[in-house]
Amino acid sequence: MSKGGVRARLLGLSTEGVPAWAVALVALLVGGLLTAVLALAAQTFYKQQLRQRFELLASERFSRIAERLDQQQQRLDGLRRFFSLAEAVTPQAFNAYARPLLQRTLAYAWAPRVEAAQRAEFERQASVYLGPGYVVRDQDEHGQWHPAPLRDHYFPVFYTQSGELPGLPYGLDLAGQATFRAALARALGPGSMAVSGSLALFDGRSDARGLLMVAPVFADSAPSGAAIGYVVALLSMLELVSDGQPAVADDNLVVRIVDPAGSRGPEVLFDSQNPVAPLALASNQLLHLADHHYQLGIRPSLAFMQANRSSAVLAVSLLGGLLSLLLSVLFHSLFSQRQRALALVEQRSAELRVSEQALRGTHNQLRSVLDAATQVAIIATNLKGVISTFNAGAERMLGYPASEAIGQLHLEDLVLAEELSQRAHALSLRYGRPIAGGQAMFAETVQAHGAEPGEWTLLRADGSQLVANMLVTAMLDEQGLWTGYLAICIDVTERRRVHEALAARDRLLEKLSAEVPGGIYQYRLDSDGHSCFPYASMGLYDIYEVDLQQLREDATAVFERIHPDDLERVRRSVRYSAEHLSPWREEYRVCLPRAGLRWVRGEATPEVGEQGCTLWHGYLTDISDLKSVEEELRTLSVTDSLTGIHNRRYFQERLKSELERAQRDGQALAVIMLDIDHFKRINDRFGHAVGDRVLRSLCLRIAQRLRRTDVFCRLGGEEFMVLCPGSDAEQARQLALELWQGVRNVPVEGVGRVTASFGVAGWRRGEGADALLLRADAGVYAAKQAGRDRVEGESA
Repeated sequence: MSKGGVRARLLGLSTEGVPAWAVALVALLVGGLLTAVLALAAQTFYKQQLRQRFELLASERFSRIAERLDQQQQRLDGLRRFFSLAEAVTPQAFNAYARPLLQRTLAYAWAPRVEAAQRAEFERQASVYLGPGYVVRDQDEHGQWHPAPLRDHYFPVFYTQSGELPGLPYGLDLAGQATFRAALARALGPGSMAVSGSLALFDGRSDARGLLMVAPVFADSAPSGAAIGYVVALLSMLELVSDGQPAVADDNLVVRIVDPAGSRGPEVLFDSQNPVAPLALASNQLLHLADHHYQLGIRPSLAFMQANRSSAVLAVSLLGGLLSLLLSVLFHSLFSQRQRALALVEQRSAELRVSEQALRGTHNQLRSVLDAATQVAIIATNLKGVISTFNAGAERMLGYPASEAIGQLHLEDLVLAEELSQRAHALSLRYGRPIAGGQAMFAETVQAHGAEPGEWTLLRADGSQLVANMLVTAMLDEQGLWTGYLAICIDVTERRRVHEALAARDRLLEKLSAEVPGGIYQYRLDSDGHSCFPYASMGLYDIYEVDLQQLREDATAVFERIHPDDLERVRRSVRYSAEHLSPWREEYRVCLPRAGLRWVRGEATPEVGEQGCTLWHGYLTDISDLKSVEEELRTLSVTDSLTGIHNRRYFQERLKSELERAQRDGQALAVIMLDIDHFKRINDRFGHAVGDRVLRSLCLRIAQRLRRTDVFCRLGGEEFMVLCPGSDAEQARQLALELWQGVRNVPVEGVGRVTASFGVAGWRRGEGADALLLRADAGVYAAKQAGRDRVEGESA
């Protein structure tokens, strides 16, 4: 055996004894260690990049600030040379020279030396140049201005040029404050400059601080003697550092400038005040301005940290961890599959030996099962259609013994030739190629993947016919190749007869229901609230104007047709009938798209159905015509046939209901009774036809003057009554006066003026109908006694 074979064999033996989880664990640990090393390297590289970026930004910021400080010195030195070389400098010349220098500088000024003896003359001349009121002055610690006390000499601000913010005030004596005097003393000497300590700006804001940089100007005749004056620059570290920089929230650096030689110790001149990032990065530099040094501290901000955030470490950790986990799972899967495969080979070998023995017994059992299926014909054929299997059910159904069918008959020999020919012709037209009769039953089944059985007419051995439901499927071998066909036939002759009988019964039911007015139905209500009409005759379409197929699936459309005022009552009656299994009877309105508003009457009997549902069997009929007749009869029963207004019966019903409402709600109620004066004379003189016309004319005039809520009725003869809901006795009396004027002022054609006597009564709490009418009648009687043609209200 070769060395490679021995090594492989030893490796195989070793891996067979090692569990798969142990191999996976080792792979996971190794992957984790590699991931940790890579993550540490990525973190180190990220920190190096972060430091380099910070140092680059800090160096650039330092250079920019130092350059701006140098520019301030150069500009002030240029202004000093301007004064040294010019014979005389006017305010206009000073302003013209100093104004362009104001970039990042709060103000420039010229402070000449003034001896004590020259002060008065200097103030007078300055007032001429600058305006009256110029005084050499000092500012105390409270910010108040006072004339400068007597000194040997002064350095008052004479010329000044500032930007938007206030600069150095006119007349300010630079020799009046110790801070300014120290700076002036340090600046003495040709070409030298000095910077004062931190000072409050002169704009009134206590939080604004600045620096004063001074440079002496000497006379040409005495370049080393006393200075004839000083040129002054007022500076703000905020303007110098922040100008042109991004907003504080977006700045990548935290900048802090400290004066280590402040009067009270180190003093902060500038602080950007943006949050500092938690990074061990810092840059400290020295800034030089004139004779002073400042400490510049720069640290990274949170914006710097956010802008330079890196997900490389996290990505390496996640990716490495994921790869380690996948590698562990892969090793576990491979070793597990190898071990399972070895075990499976041994197991399958044993199973195959057992299966081989069982297969022989199974074949015999299958034969027995086929023969036991006596109600089903099972026929197998080869690819040419020659029968190879013919079970006992096929023998019993078709009358052929298996010995005569197997190997001798084709499957097409068992099918009616005319039917086979028709189907072959139809398939030929469908697929556009000729299909033989013997292939018709196979072609249609194969195209449909054998999923649907079909009905065929089969021929028995004695020549008789039967209808069978036959399903033809393809038989496949282990490689998926066709080896033949399997036909399963079930005799459906009896079932077809039953179906035909049911169809005949359905047609009869449809004919009978078509002759019945309305429609008959079966309504189903499930436990989950869903409802439908499993059966609905054509009459139901006329009732609801809804497609019957839609009703068989969902009854929602029916309830949408019911009038909104009746819908809840119908639903409630259906629920009650379902809960108590009581007969359902209801009359309600439906709103139809074509027929409009119709009345429907329904009756049904409920019973408990399958799965907890409730089934109703009943009928529906249109009773709109009946309702119209009922409404006409009711109208006739409460209407006076002569005048067309309401009669005594209707008045009594309304009076009762209005009295109940007034008693319940505390509302006012009043009645007006009127009687036509001398009506009997009109009948006797002009005849009853004219009397009837008088009654109709009077009713028409009164009805036109009444409110919609008032009720006008004829009690009989020439007596009338007006019921006034919501009106008290005084309001009713005013209405009666209007009616009285309307009656007497318009004469009746052919009769002349007709008058009437009115009586008014208001309802009193606890009073009945008879008492109220009696008081109104008493009012009419009083009007008659007083001479007729008047209105009598109720007495106090």
